Amino acid sequence: IQRKTTTLREQVGDVLRKAITHGRFQPGERLIERELCELTRVSRTSVREALRHLESEGLVVNVPNKGPTVATVGVDDAQNIYEMREALEGQAGRLFAQRASAREITALIDAKDNLERGFASKNLEAILNATTDFYEVFLHGCGNELIRNAIRSLNARIVYLRATSMSQPGRSAGSFQEMHRIVDAIARRDADAAEAACKEHVRNACAAALDVLRKRG
Repeated sequence: IQRKTTTLREQVGDVLRKAITHGRFQPGERLIERELCELTRVSRTSVREALRHLESEGLVVNVPNKGPTVATVGVDDAQNIYEMREALEGQAGRLFAQRASAREITALIDAKDNLERGFASKNLEAILNATTDFYEVFLHGCGNELIRNAIRSLNARIVYLRATSMSQPGRSAGSFQEMHRIVDAIARRDADAAEAACKEHVRNACAAALDVLRKRG
């Protein structure tokens, strides 16, 4: 961990968040402070502060007589998150098509091209990072701070579920094509098509994630 403009707690939180959302630590797995200190090379105090923040994000739970544990995102929780995403992202797509500047549309196209490179690499971490970058541009361009903040409040669990859905064979190719349709509709300033494409993408991601979660039991 290197000290930068972000706080040490934020840096440690980023490392642990990625370890959880990318599958290094599995749902229900106990998080042992000593191992986390070795992973992040910081003190127990810093690790505890980061874990408390991850608990507020819903990624970690404190289990009696067990301690901090990776939270389990069940089928019902996932369904609720995707229902919220469908409503919010559909509206965000509509607003982007209606409100975004030419520069913001160009930025979204660039983010889509970067996403294509991520999918081409077939590397899950590269795909997740490029998708996160895409959504940063997308949520900024919609021009609605409340929508942006609502989605960001769920971001940690969204990334976890995104990794879950991507683990379904064939999902990656379908996901990129859906996002390509979103960008195409926005570039044409077709608000109806943009909203419909956003909702379709979330519904398909939901179906893939729920299928994986149900198979895991």
